[in-house]
This record gives sequence, C-alpha cells and structure tokens, in this order.
Amino acid sequence: MWCGCLEPVVEGVARALSRPTIALDRRQALKGIAATLSFAVTGCAPAATSAHREAAARLLDDTVSVDLHSHPGMVRVLARATMDGHIERLAKGRVRAALFSAVGDGPLLTLSPQGKIYAQREPQPGELYQSAYAQLQPVRSRVASGKLALVERVADLERARNEARPAAILAVEGGDFLEGRLDRVQEAYARGIRSIQLVHYRVNELGDIQTEPPRHRGLTPFGRDVIREMNRLGMLVDVAHATFDGVKAAVETSSKPVVLSHTVVGVPGFARAVSRDHARLVAEAGGVVGVFPVTFGGPGFDGYIDHLSRMADAVGIDHVAVGTDMDGIPFQVATFDDYSEWPSIAAALLARGYGRADVAKVLGGNVVRVLGATLT
Repeated sequence: MWCGCLEPVVEGVARALSRPTIALDRRQALKGIAATLSFAVTGCAPAATSAHREAAARLLDDTVSVDLHSHPGMVRVLARATMDGHIERLAKGRVRAALFSAVGDGPLLTLSPQGKIYAQREPQPGELYQSAYAQLQPVRSRVASGKLALVERVADLERARNEARPAAILAVEGGDFLEGRLDRVQEAYARGIRSIQLVHYRVNELGDIQTEPPRHRGLTPFGRDVIREMNRLGMLVDVAHATFDGVKAAVETSSKPVVLSHTVVGVPGFARAVSRDHARLVAEAGGVVGVFPVTFGGPGFDGYIDHLSRMADAVGIDHVAVGTDMDGIPFQVATFDDYSEWPSIAAALLARGYGRADVAKVLGGNVVRVLGATLT
C-alpha cells in the first residue's frame, strides 16, 4: 500500500541516482537506499487514538514500568528538569522505577570539534571514585526524604508501587570508579549500587568501547573478574558502550543474564548503534536490550517507536526494553524527554498492533524478569 510520507524519500533517492558522479559504489548506494526506505516505511505507522491512550493508561496501572537507563537531573548541562521535577513526572507517567546512573568517567569527558564525546585525559587517583558517589548523593537524599524508594531487591519494586512512590535503582555508567580494585565492587553493593555498566567513553581497566580503537580484544581479565563478583553479590551487569567482542566476552563470563541498557539497532554510521548479531548476543543469553530515543535512524517520536520495533524484530519482544538515557542525550538529538509522556509509548505500540502483554513486557516486564534473575 502506498504511503504519502514516502514521497519525499523517493524524490531524494531519485535525485541521488541521477547524479553524474557518486562517492559510493553501486552496492553501497543500494544498501543505503534500502536502509532509508526501511526507516521510512516503519515511520508510516497509524497514529494512537483515544482508545489506544485509554488502553495504555489501564495497562500502566497494572504494570511495573522501568526505565533501564537514566540520569534524571544529574547531568546539569543536559537536564530537562530538576531531579525533583523528574520525580514528579515519573509519578505522573506511572513509571514505577528508573536506574539513576552516575557517570563513572564524567569528569574526564569533553566534546571534540566534530561532536565526538571522548575522555580528554587520564584521571587523578581517587577522582572518579569520589565523583561517582557524589553524583549519587542527591538521589540518596531524595530516598531519605521519602520522595523516592530505593530498590535493592526485586521485592522493593512492588513495595514502592504499593506506596505510590517512584523507585530508584542506583547505577554507575562506567566501571572507571572502581580504579582497578575488585574490592570496590563489594563496597558499591554495600552502598546500594545494584548495576554497573562496564565501560563508557573511556577505554578503561575493564575493556574496550564502541567509539575508540580497541586495546583489550574486548574485556580485560579485571573486567571478567568484575562480572564474576557482580554475579556473586547479585548485581546487574550492563554492557552498553562495549564492543561486540566485549559483549561476547561478558556473556561468556556471566552466569546470569546481562543488559545492554541503551542503544539502537540497524542505524548505519551511528557509532552507538549495534548490529543485529551484537544485540542477539545479549538476548540469546536471556538478557534485555534497552532502546534509547535518538533521532539517528528515525526522527521524532514516531522514529523512537520505529527503533523499538526494529529491536523487537531483531531480538524478539521478550528481550526489548526502554532505556531513555534521560538527561544524557543532547536536546537536538532526543525524541523523548518527559516522563509524564511515558503512556504515549504504550499507546503508540498498541497502535502499531502490539498486544497488551507484549507492550507490558517492553515497558518494564522484561527488565523485572532480568532483575529477578540477577539481584539477590
């Protein structure tokens, strides 16, 4: 069936093919055109109706929704709201819990003239350790004041829901704060942290990253030891930002499912995207892949729903989750940035023809299952 929204895409393809000289060879050009058409077709989706929105509201009343990766009010330069403002939006949107993530290599990061995020220097001793806990302190203060519930075990999710309070799962994005010390995994657990993302934007003591040349062939021996210790303690291993080889090594090392908290699949040229095989490494081991709302591969809110649909096609609906990277994505790139609009994700998926049970899985059920298999 013809869709009017394809007209500008087809016109663009026609112009590209009519050019006398093209930088790409024919195979590359056809591959790019096929990807463009794929993105456009998925964007021609039915709009959510009032019936879909009402069904979404009922679904969320019965669902433990979880954002697999976020920094609500924690990265000031990117913040859409204060932490308190985000907490209010979490409650309004019926988001039951979010992983509040400190940025393990945060003090080192800068932006290149080309727009690339990278670590501009090596850390001073103790710098990243102190920074990670300082970033989590505002979250802890909201727990102490009763604005947030703290999740340390899966049962805490249901308790928070019964108390009608949004819940926080403490996390750190980048194991840099460990500073190569295995005993600090135990300390992190004792201080309430329940998830560590192994790497971020610095090739660190644990392994390689997607955005820099590899040095460790995936993971280091220390990185593998950290995974084993996290398994022993009952912590969620996050392999976002890791290379294919790093994820493969993590899955082989871990005795429990892992998550890849925020990415997209099938977006050529976007360094933080993954291939279908990359995503399937996580899914085939029982884990979950979170999808974040970036314009790459599909602009606008409908583009985000396209990203979720492509991931479901790649790994199966039982292994897809929402990882918003709230306040971790620049304004001009993010296509979802308000937790009060969380029901719109459910409504859009229902409009696409996903069943109620499958939408509940994506909005939180899959994450809850993995938390049940990892936290102790």
